[in-house]
Amino acid sequence: MDLKDKIILTTGGSAGIGLATAIMLREKGAQVIITARNQEKLDKAAAEHDLIAIQGDVSREEDVQRIYAEIRQRFNRLDALINNAGYGYFDLLENMDREKFEAVFATNVTGAMLMAREALPFFKSRQYGNIVNISSTAGLKGFARGGAYSATKFALKAMTECWRAELRPYNIRVMLINPSEVQTDFVVNSGREAREYNPTKLQAEDIAHAVCAALEMNDRGFITELTVFAVNPQG
Repeated sequence: MDLKDKIILTTGGSAGIGLATAIMLREKGAQVIITARNQEKLDKAAAEHDLIAIQGDVSREEDVQRIYAEIRQRFNRLDALINNAGYGYFDLLENMDREKFEAVFATNVTGAMLMAREALPFFKSRQYGNIVNISSTAGLKGFARGGAYSATKFALKAMTECWRAELRPYNIRVMLINPSEVQTDFVVNSGREAREYNPTKLQAEDIAHAVCAALEMNDRGFITELTVFAVNPQG
């Protein structure tokens, strides 16, 4: 896909991987819509990087429908959805908080489903579209204290495979990106202590590059799944 003038929607677009991806897509000529819950951060990111902001919480069905209604009114077209919105909750099974457990599923899993579901009328009407789900290597292998977060990413992988089987006849490419540890606010937002910047570990721009590369492949083919590791992380 030639990214120039394409209409691309990125969730969780006010910071981290979402913002880095939106910036790179915009640099390549796409018109990029970013969504996030925090209106102030969203507007600031959009103003600084020539992006289009539509506030919304992907876990709220009414917000998702409002986001797409505005896209239909302004563009009446969508070429790609990047399902990036998500966060982490980490604890031992014996300490698992049901409310927090269900909340992380509401964003990471249900939110991704709602966003993809509402994108389908745009894609099916043109017999063309792209869905990129940002998962994690936590969706490939479980680990201690990862019961909630890892489960959401395993679920996202499963949904990706199911949607791919359903949507290929409509020329809709469904792709999965699995980053390993990326240096963003993810750790702090999950309630853990901040970590010092480590130049040997991945940055958000590395995942943005992977997303853009996957989208830029000629439409006759697609990368089903792409996992990104740091080459030789220290510390």
